[in-house]
Amino acid sequence: MYNAHVRAIPILLYCALSAAAADLRVGIIGTDTSHVPAFTRLLNGEASAPEHVAGARVVAAYKGGSKDLEESFKRVDQYAEEIHSKYGVEIVPDIPSLLSKVDAVLLESLDGRVHLEQARPVIRAGKPLFIDKPLAATLEDAREIARLAKESGTAWFSSSSLRFGAIGAGMKFPDTTGAATWGPGPFEPHHYLDLAWYAIHPVEMLYTIMGPGCETVTRISGTDADVVVGRWKDGRIGSVRAVRPYSDYGAVVYRAKEVVESHPKAAAATDYRPLVIEIVKFFATRKPPVANEETLEIFAFLDAAQRSKEQGGRPVALR
Repeated sequence: MYNAHVRAIPILLYCALSAAAADLRVGIIGTDTSHVPAFTRLLNGEASAPEHVAGARVVAAYKGGSKDLEESFKRVDQYAEEIHSKYGVEIVPDIPSLLSKVDAVLLESLDGRVHLEQARPVIRAGKPLFIDKPLAATLEDAREIARLAKESGTAWFSSSSLRFGAIGAGMKFPDTTGAATWGPGPFEPHHYLDLAWYAIHPVEMLYTIMGPGCETVTRISGTDADVVVGRWKDGRIGSVRAVRPYSDYGAVVYRAKEVVESHPKAAAATDYRPLVIEIVKFFATRKPPVANEETLEIFAFLDAAQRSKEQGGRPVALR
């Protein structure tokens, strides 16, 4: 009777019902970044909208927030109310309550200092975990997140949205001999790795283009920008210009027989949809689109850049 009943349902309606039933329940930790309403709109918005990402739905959120970070405490309540009123997301009082209601977690807290402590219960629960930038405030915290996740068998990944955007996805070539990227690099005084706060975006673009394997880093600090130059083990050179306070994003890629520069319009608007598609795939398969080892090397790159700055611009090996 079940099969006969199913056959009686129009095929399109049946597919829609099946897809809705299969949606993963997603929870958000930290409602103090603009990524929260942006990601929720892509997942919970009208299914007929061209930007809609199917397969997951945000059902609960824990506000969190950092009282000593103005960007956090000025927005945490606003974004929580927005996703609750517009998309029906339940606001819960703590992380254990959140974990009882969801299949997977977006750790969105703006403040990288709290990521390790907020990730601990998620990792213990074995929920697949996406950690938004910055992964952590220090290399030690980043490595501890990775250690705990490996120990418990919990799948995780972290990435800038620019890895999957027009520049990152469109400028990877097998014959790349070097690259230069640029983007905004404002500092945030509470984060020891000052480039992790925002310059993680152009750094992630550099790694998207070059791949892992950096050996040493040299950082030159100026009034309006810092330039970080990395030497890869195979002799290639890659550099990042972190502009203060803000700038557009871009890249130049050196190939065997040509030089390719990103189009100015490639980074004219922020498009989170490619990243959210990858996140939903990851939640379903538990296979990260970015190797955890590469993410940790990016943080070792940031750590080496910080130590180079402290040593007056001397070349520093990645730890």
